[in-house]
Amino acid sequence: MFSDREAPLYEIKANLFKGLAHPARIRILEILAASPGQSCPVSELLEGTGLEASHLSQHLATLRRHRVVTSVRTANSVTYSLAHPTVAELLAIARTFLLDTLSETREQLEAASALPAVAAHHGAAR
Repeated sequence: MFSDREAPLYEIKANLFKGLAHPARIRILEILAASPGQSCPVSELLEGTGLEASHLSQHLATLRRHRVVTSVRTANSVTYSLAHPTVAELLAIARTFLLDTLSETREQLEAASALPAVAAHHGAAR
């Protein structure tokens, strides 16, 4: 499969995707990516996600553990930032992939809708 030397590298990559594997975490990252300096306080993340504080905290802990975000405490405020600007690029690529996939699905639905009608037999066994 892969060498013992390569295994840890693949594990790091897999853990990155595990860290991203929740819709709320993707939304958190999108908010950070769109914020000035790719960072914002927890209060803005709470407002932007609509999550309860405890759930937001759990998701932020996961993102920190996987080194996707960093945090800085100043007095009573905590500000989160993307750990690396390329995280925003990764999100943009994922969105492009999503839009392309949905576009293909729409094309398939349109093609299926254009198929000739099929007559239904009444009284057929169910």
